[in-house]
Amino acid sequence: MRAQLPLILLAAASTAVPLLAHHSVAAKFDKSTTLTLRGVVSRIEWMNPHARLWLDTTENNGPTTWEFELPAPNALVRYQGFQRDFIKVGDQLTVMLWRAKDGSRVAHALRLTLPSGQAIEFPREWGPIARTQ
Repeated sequence: MRAQLPLILLAAASTAVPLLAHHSVAAKFDKSTTLTLRGVVSRIEWMNPHARLWLDTTENNGPTTWEFELPAPNALVRYQGFQRDFIKVGDQLTVMLWRAKDGSRVAHALRLTLPSGQAIEFPREWGPIARTQ
């Protein structure tokens, strides 16, 4: 048993690291203000811990790009039935969001409205289920 103790400790420590890397929505995003942006998808990533998309928009000071955090790819596919191509580069979207507290153009996506008019609403805190309308 003594010889196995270092292996047990190593296994326990390695499983704790991913848990420490995750953040709460409230810690990173300003939940007191909801914004809505319209733009064109310029990039999509399906990587853990969150899928992400980049939206090119036009604001008062000219063109800007926003990065949006979405649910995990597994949650999008498993619980909502979406495939990787439910959003494509070049699609025009309307996104309701909470902006990052640091003022950067990073945001938590609350609702996406697709070119078809379908609205996809994501949970306020990430969880396994999001609704489509």
